[in-house]
Amino acid sequence: MVVKNSLQITRTASGAYDDDGRAKRTGNLKSAVAHIITAVIGSGVLSLAWSIAQLGWIGGPIALLCCAIATYISSFLLSDCYRNPDPVTGKRNYSFTDAVRVNLGPKKTFVAGFLQCLSLYGASTSYVITTATSLRAVMRSNCYHKEGHNAPCNYDANLYMLLFGLVQIVMSFIPDLHNMAWLSIVAAIMSFSYSFIGLGLGISRVIKNGRIMGSVTGVQTANVVDKIWLIFQALGDISFSYPYAMLLLEIQDTLESPPAENQTMKKASMIAIFITTFFYLCCGCFGYAAFGNATPGNLLTGFGFYEPFWLIDIANVCIIIHLAGGYQIFSQPIYSAADRWCSRKYPNSGFVNDFHRVKLPLLPAFEINLYRFCFRTTYVISTTGLAVLFPYFNQVIGVLGCINFWPLAIYFPVEVYFVQMKIGAWTRKWIVLRIFSFACFLVTMVGLIGSLEGIIREKLRKK
Repeated sequence: MVVKNSLQITRTASGAYDDDGRAKRTGNLKSAVAHIITAVIGSGVLSLAWSIAQLGWIGGPIALLCCAIATYISSFLLSDCYRNPDPVTGKRNYSFTDAVRVNLGPKKTFVAGFLQCLSLYGASTSYVITTATSLRAVMRSNCYHKEGHNAPCNYDANLYMLLFGLVQIVMSFIPDLHNMAWLSIVAAIMSFSYSFIGLGLGISRVIKNGRIMGSVTGVQTANVVDKIWLIFQALGDISFSYPYAMLLLEIQDTLESPPAENQTMKKASMIAIFITTFFYLCCGCFGYAAFGNATPGNLLTGFGFYEPFWLIDIANVCIIIHLAGGYQIFSQPIYSAADRWCSRKYPNSGFVNDFHRVKLPLLPAFEINLYRFCFRTTYVISTTGLAVLFPYFNQVIGVLGCINFWPLAIYFPVEVYFVQMKIGAWTRKWIVLRIFSFACFLVTMVGLIGSLEGIIREKLRKK
């Protein structure tokens, strides 16, 4: 034990390692913002115009702003829980579940871990759906350009899902989140690119129409019940488009210190949320202004826009590249958790712990771990298979948003913060945060109900 501690002190003193004996973290404000934007600006942005169409010109923007505020509050609270008991000098919590375990105990850790894995797994599945939709949109865009807008340009999305799955199997050889800063930067650039294209197309369509489409109350339906279901589903979609609490501490664990990690993370969250909110409002509002009640569920793949076809192709290619990186951002926490668990469970297993050097023709040599290869390949295959079974973009997005929003982005950060900061019951801060948590719970419930109803309706309609 003495030798281990001496080694850790030597490592720390050498400057190559951090205070916990791990390799020195090199992440900074820019890399944190890139990670957050890659995680947040994803497939959800494409459904925002449809969501605003259901809520109308008043309800839609208000819902977006409220969700942005809620996300920043939760990220602010959780950033202070990276180290325990002191937010600056305490012991590190390497993951979301570590913070829950230290502050709330094993039972709630199991619940939080299950919901985190479910949400991350669901997000990965949604990325498979969205990527296939974008690949199919590229094919359809070129077909419509050549054959006319009324041509039967139908393509099977299942093939594209399988191709994306193969790409992700290869990308899963990336060891962990610490080695993905470059991928997040590329993915963030792609997200800005297709967001700008969607915004530009929306503005041009508004100018061409000569007026702003849409209404204060949103899409009109045959009866009140249908309208309520659509509003509920729209709230679920919007709730999916923001929160990243389940990844926040994993991202914060990549940051160098000094300055204190929680301060850098708070700045990164504020910058990233401001940027995403601006893009969300622009893309969502201009999309609704361009199409009104006819706004498609997916702005760039629902073919509200046909021309210029090459620009739509570029936008969809940007989406595909972004989601290729986003899939890994959401999958790596599950990979890391599985690696840690198996290493603890089977410390003497060569299958789990040994790495083998592989050299393929025309490629640099790399190391492969057989357990990682098997687990990660199985994971990718399972998300791809689930996407093939449930290829319903807006409805799936809504369900995932509800699973993610209140339990992971609001409830657990608030509860962990109460314990970490020793917030007494019935104090002013305690009451305000309790009301905040309950309000977000109500939004989650109505969104979940509406999205599940949408999936059931789509299943029955296709039968």
